[in-house]
Order: sequence, then C-alpha cells, then structure tokens
Amino acid sequence: MHDPSRGGPRLAPLRRFTWWSLAGATVLSLVPVLGPPFLEPGVPALARVTASVAMAATAVSVLVLFGRRLAGPPHGRVPLGWAALGCTGAAVLGGLLWISHDDGVWSVAPAVMVPLVAMFLPPRRACALIAAAAVLLAIPGAFEGAGPSAVLFPPGLLVVLTWVVFGMLWTWDVTERLDGARELAARLAVAQERLRFAAELHDIQGHHLQVIALKGELAARLAGTDPVRATAEMRQVQDLARDALRDTRAVVQGYRRTSLDEEITNAAGVLTSAGIRVRTDIGPAAQDRPLPDDTRALLGFVVREATTNVLRHSRARSVGIGLDAAAGRVRLRVRSDRPVGRDGGTGTGLRSLAERLEAAGGTLGWESGSAHFTVTAALPLDGTNG
Repeated sequence: MHDPSRGGPRLAPLRRFTWWSLAGATVLSLVPVLGPPFLEPGVPALARVTASVAMAATAVSVLVLFGRRLAGPPHGRVPLGWAALGCTGAAVLGGLLWISHDDGVWSVAPAVMVPLVAMFLPPRRACALIAAAAVLLAIPGAFEGAGPSAVLFPPGLLVVLTWVVFGMLWTWDVTERLDGARELAARLAVAQERLRFAAELHDIQGHHLQVIALKGELAARLAGTDPVRATAEMRQVQDLARDALRDTRAVVQGYRRTSLDEEITNAAGVLTSAGIRVRTDIGPAAQDRPLPDDTRALLGFVVREATTNVLRHSRARSVGIGLDAAAGRVRLRVRSDRPVGRDGGTGTGLRSLAERLEAAGGTLGWESGSAHFTVTAALPLDGTNG
C-alpha cells in the first residue's frame, strides 16, 4: 500500500516540487507538441476527437503515476489500470501522428510513458523495458526507410526523458532515505538517553536506598540499648532520604553531574559510618592532570556502584580506593578485604557500567578471591568516546 505521508511534512515541499517538475512539465509539454498537428486544416473531426481523448487519458495517467511513485515505495507494484490507460492513450496518439506525419513527433507520447512504467520496476527489469522500448521505437523509421535522424530520434528522445525522470526520482529517493535515517537516529538518541537516565537513576537510588536500609537496621538494633544513637541514626536516614529526593529531581531535570571527587568523599563517609575502614590513594599523575568531565562522571559511577556492592553483599572491614594515571589511561581500583555474596556482586549495576565504559573506550573488570573483591576501571586520559 502507498503511504500518503511518505517523507513526512518535512519533505512535503520537495515532494510537491518534484511532482510539479515531472508531472506538470510533462503534461504541459504534451499539449503544445502534440496538439498542433491535429489542428491543421483537413484533419478529420473523428481524428481530432480521438486525439483529444487519448491526450487527456495520457495526461491524467501521467499526473496519477508520478503522484503514486512519489507517495509509495520505489519499487512497488505498477498501478496497472493507470499504466494501461496512459499506454493506450500514448499508443493512439503515436499511431495517429505516425500515419499523418513522418518527422518523429509520433514517438513523444510513447517515449513519455515508458519511463513512467519503468520507474515502478526493479532496476534490472526497468533497464530491460527501456532497452526493448528503444529498439521498438527505432523500428518504424527503419521500416519506412527514412534517414538516420528519423531512426535515432525516437530512442534518443526516450533516453533523454528516462535520464530526466530517473535523475529527479533518484534525488527524491536519496533525500527520503536520508530523512528516514535522520528520524531513526533521533529515535535511537531518545532510546539511548532513556537507557542512560535509567542507569543513572538506578545508581543514585540503589546507593541511597542501600545506605538508608543499613542505617535503619542499625537504628532498630540500637533502639532498646542506645536510644540517643538510634535517634541520631534516624536523623541521618532522614537526611539521606532528602538527598535521594533532591538527586532524583536533579536527574529528572538533567542538571545533576556525577563528580569523581564527591563520590570518593561520599563513599569514604558512608563506609566509615558503617564501621568500615577506608584508605584512599590518589596518585600524583591523577592529581596533577585534570580529567575530562565524561571520564570523571563514569569513574564516579564506578565508585558509587562498588561502594553499594560492599555495603549490600559483603561484611568488609576495610576498603581501599586507588586512582592513578599512566600510559595515557586513568585507572580506578576499589578493593575490599572480604568477598561479596554468591553472585559476586556482578548484577545489573556492574554489567551495565561495563557496557558504558566499553562504549567510551575503557574497561571495567572485577575479581573475587577468598579474601577480597576488587573492581578495576580504566578510561583514556584524553576523554571518552561516548
């Protein structure tokens, strides 16, 4: 089926221009070229009426066929009814003119209809049709024994008309495909942004909720033995809940940007509050050279996810966070002194982060031993590709 909205409103002006250039110019050229021979004195009235009907049929079919071609797939089915009407009208016009004239004007209408039918066909079938039509159009001149011009004019005219028609249609098809590619790229960009948003929201909420749950459990245990500390822990839970709400709103508004320095500081504070010793080791190369924003953001996500895994899946007593730069890459390592749970902490968080780092030209790996769990990330120093 033909899609009337093919190309969308963006291409509507180009579609109208192409249609008027092809269909309008063709119809307007048929009347002044083929009409005068039938207006000459001595032409029978029946021939004039027949020619008028044939010309009208050819003109209408030209308008419709070009419209169908611009609205439908490049190589769809030929509209047989309209094609038959136009070919019949062109054949009648050509026959009448061939009988009364010998200057090659008879071939104009048939030469117009051939590319109109061929434009609906696949390339090989279209070429075969045009080649066969060129041979057939040369036969009448050769049959009459006319000069070379009478033999070569009809197929030459067909070649010129085919070149013009297919040239403009090729421009339209390329433009339509580029517009479709642009629309697809826009949809992919939206989908990618939704995935990025979902990943960032997962990182933020997962981190905050895990700490809230940890402090809530601690407050519940202290409620009967140390009410003052339990109250302090619950106040921290309130602060964390407010932070989570603020960060979520910031993500929705598109303002929040993960900072590596802030994430390392926050991770140290959260782990310390959970009774875990934290040691940070920032190498001089990483301190002296400012990192690109995208690199700092991705590494900040790694610190956050690694911290969440330690709190959620292990009973670590100490955690080391190291950052250094060498050989054109910045490397981050988060190592805990206890293994994580059965799944190794490799849920959707680390796996989705690994995909994001790979897209940015980096790597993310994790290693679980009998007495440690280590997350290692590396990214180019000159910025990410994502």
